[in-house]
Amino acid sequence: MSRYNTPFEIHVHGEVPLRADVNFAQLQEALKPLWTYAGAKSLAAAAASAYEEEPGIKFDADKHLLQMCWTVPGDDDFRQSLDELCMGLNELAEMGAPIEVTFYDADFDEEDGDADDGEEARDDFAIYFVGPTPAAIMQVQRDLLVQDMIGLMERHFDASELGDVVGAVDQLFERRFNDLANSMQLGRPPRGQGGSPGGSGHGGGRKPRHLH
Repeated sequence: MSRYNTPFEIHVHGEVPLRADVNFAQLQEALKPLWTYAGAKSLAAAAASAYEEEPGIKFDADKHLLQMCWTVPGDDDFRQSLDELCMGLNELAEMGAPIEVTFYDADFDEEDGDADDGEEARDDFAIYFVGPTPAAIMQVQRDLLVQDMIGLMERHFDASELGDVVGAVDQLFERRFNDLANSMQLGRPPRGQGGSPGGSGHGGGRKPRHLH
């Protein structure tokens, strides 16, 4: 890693199912925004995370799966690399998949009393989505939203009572997809829709790292 004194430690986490015909060279090109940002000359040189306990970036050729649990020091300019990453992975993905990205404030230290002084970490969290088509991306967005909603509402209602809620979510996504398709004025949508995070937010506390 060639970056020092950067304001963030950026953690990228996710699993992306790849098409069966995808090879390492194609994946290396799609992931170029990550390994060049890390200052490396190849994917292999940058695959290890900044933290030894994290698996880093792995390509499981047998399962046709890209696995990422990887941290790199960086700045807000990393978001541009994420946009480029999503565009590249859209071309290789077999189905829609989320990629979680967390920006940890490298200067914030709870043990040194920053929290006691009333200072808040500049941590940020976003989910980026990749997939072969807009429909595939919307499907995984829908699935995550339904999962979160059911998890929240089951505290108050039985799961069997939530069918109407799930149906309403499906109608919203169907309307969004129809609007997208109509706005393109084409016979079919392009292969992918990526580059923009599907959701983001600032947590109330520091989020734990994801480890396999």
